[in-house]
Amino acid sequence: MGLFDIIAILITLSAVFSWINHRFLKMPTAIGLMLIALLVSLALLLPLPGSNQLEADAQAMLNSIDFNATVLHGMLSFLLFAGALHVNLFDLAQQKWVIATLATLGVLGATFLVGTSVFVLFWLLGLDVPYIYCLLFGALIAPTDPIAVLGILKSAGAPKRLEVKITGESLFNDGVAVVTFMVLTEIAFGGEHVTPAGVLELFGKEALGGLLFGLVAGAMAFLMLRRVDNYQVEVLVTLALASGSYAAAEHLHISAPITVVVAGLLIGNHGRNGAMSALTQEHLDNFWELVDEVLNAVLFVLIGLELLVLTLSAQYLLAGILTIPLVLLARAASAGLPIAVMRRFRSFSPGVVTILTWGGLRGGISVALALSLPAGETRDLLVTVTYCVVVFSILVQGLTLGPVVRAMAGRADVEMERTELPDLVPDAPETTDAAVSRAEP
Repeated sequence: MGLFDIIAILITLSAVFSWINHRFLKMPTAIGLMLIALLVSLALLLPLPGSNQLEADAQAMLNSIDFNATVLHGMLSFLLFAGALHVNLFDLAQQKWVIATLATLGVLGATFLVGTSVFVLFWLLGLDVPYIYCLLFGALIAPTDPIAVLGILKSAGAPKRLEVKITGESLFNDGVAVVTFMVLTEIAFGGEHVTPAGVLELFGKEALGGLLFGLVAGAMAFLMLRRVDNYQVEVLVTLALASGSYAAAEHLHISAPITVVVAGLLIGNHGRNGAMSALTQEHLDNFWELVDEVLNAVLFVLIGLELLVLTLSAQYLLAGILTIPLVLLARAASAGLPIAVMRRFRSFSPGVVTILTWGGLRGGISVALALSLPAGETRDLLVTVTYCVVVFSILVQGLTLGPVVRAMAGRADVEMERTELPDLVPDAPETTDAAVSRAEP
């Protein structure tokens, strides 16, 4: 099957599934698309008349797609740039310490907690998985995906500060998690003795190199945008920035995700205010919103269809189901402990840890990193476990996040009333009794 055939099939499926979701299911787009793709995959796995040939054709198509290359070396550059382009840098700066802590210490903490807990779980299930592989799983499951969650947060009336925290963390923890995964991959398969100094050097080169290169690439694009006033050319410059800086960063062996996020933030704020006309801004926003929607539609359809090529053994599925609460607990701890420390210096809305935990959805990056592991039984296990966690997070957490946010908002209102009532009415019960007494004849 040729490349054009694969692209045509995926876009057609995405369009049809989007229509079905919009017409009948009324779910958030990403969640609805993945659910429909999962149901189609399950239908193909059933012994129905004619399903064997369709299943074989679908598996052949999926096996010809390098999911890791498609996501990490293709879609991710555009998705991250589109996300960063619409983030207000001033809002991000107000939450910089929270975002930086969650995207670095939170990712590293989650990697260790998840890796250690699943190592014990696999041992209890009789699965022989080396600890370094468990840490690799911890790193690949650490990054969160804001795509499916932001629309839910807005519709549920979540505070703006919380939206900024989740968006900012998701933009940067992708890069940190990928760097962590690469460092652990070097330790596991590098073939040379890796020292702590070497690990810090590699981490610093990837992260700081990506930050600096993103600033340089973004600044060059900014200068180009200032010297023209033609929205076709300016949109093309941003498209080149997203793809070119990502590809160049990969060849320079620095963090491509961090590079493109920094470049997107620079263009989305300084470029928008100092180098674009109102007409260009309108066309730029429409273009990147469309790119974001189309690529996410295709990505979540792909995630749903990947069910057809998984190793679906009962033991692997049990391991995946039991891993889900471990990942949630690790997320709660890695987000809750830093926030508990920072509460001494700044205020947080009630339920912030609960929302950060339940709203920390996993997506295509986790699946792509799992599929990049060397072929073998351990890889098959980790891919299946990763898939279980991703599907649960998108379907269950995604569909119930709105009620969780509203419940936390109601709790915040109650606590605010309890805090403010004594100041407004010093002795509410006694005052009421006194008023009743005075009203009696």
